[in-house]
Amino acid sequence: MSCFEVIDPVFGTYVLGNAPVKQIATGFDWVEGPVWFGDAGCLLFSDIPNNRILRWTPGAGISAFRQPSNYANGHTRDRQGRLVSCEHGTRRVTRTELDGAITVIADSYQGKPLNSPNDVVVTSDGAIWFSDPHYGIMTDYEGFRAAQELPCNVYRVDPSGRIAAVLTDFACPNGLAFSPDERRLYVADTGRMHSNDPQHIRAFDVGDGWRLSGGAVFHTIAPGCADGIRADTDGNLWSSAADGVHCLAPDGHLMGKVLVPETVSNLCFGGRAKHQLYITATTSVYAVTLNRNGAQRP
Repeated sequence: MSCFEVIDPVFGTYVLGNAPVKQIATGFDWVEGPVWFGDAGCLLFSDIPNNRILRWTPGAGISAFRQPSNYANGHTRDRQGRLVSCEHGTRRVTRTELDGAITVIADSYQGKPLNSPNDVVVTSDGAIWFSDPHYGIMTDYEGFRAAQELPCNVYRVDPSGRIAAVLTDFACPNGLAFSPDERRLYVADTGRMHSNDPQHIRAFDVGDGWRLSGGAVFHTIAPGCADGIRADTDGNLWSSAADGVHCLAPDGHLMGKVLVPETVSNLCFGGRAKHQLYITATTSVYAVTLNRNGAQRP
């Protein structure tokens, strides 16, 4: 059985027929937030309900990176290579300094606590962008049940530390990804819990001063929904889905799929040339080598 479904013939050049989708770790409850550390040669990811960040190292397997993790979800690295994390339990975004100290980037807006920061990206100017849906405070499974005091927004924290709500018309914003030239921002909306909200990816034009415009629906994933998203160096968008990872062309059409036997939550590029796709999917982590390179920085 093939690991891939080719819809647009171009996608056939993105995958390698002799490169299987491999399960590299399993036995978790709900894994999320993969981030590759090339200088350390390892992948970090969250096992949210078990309140831990785990490390996978080729040839060595799984070890604990941080436990408890404050029910951390999404992660990225900043321009200096430091880990930036979204924490459900403390309702904040943090940075792990090179000496291991924890710096709080954001935990409130206009005097009210954030909901449960979910996904995060860092742009070339050093600003930190994150989504703040309510999933981590709706139950005690991925954090602590609590009252929601703010809408579910997307925020930008500029290099001076000032926070601004830059997108305020989402039901529940989730995954974030910039195009390689940072002229387009993609945001996944996975809808509020216990609702019938639309679930789709929207695309925004990024203008001078990081002003956002547009916001039309870019693509609707089926089956499932877009949760985590990442761009490659050609501007294609790779999205989680119920049946694996979907590759979307810059014009929004579905090019093909990497098939995975569990519902995918998130993904990232890594490996020596950022040509390996690491996939968090429900109870397991998978990896596949592609003929493509990830665009995330650094």
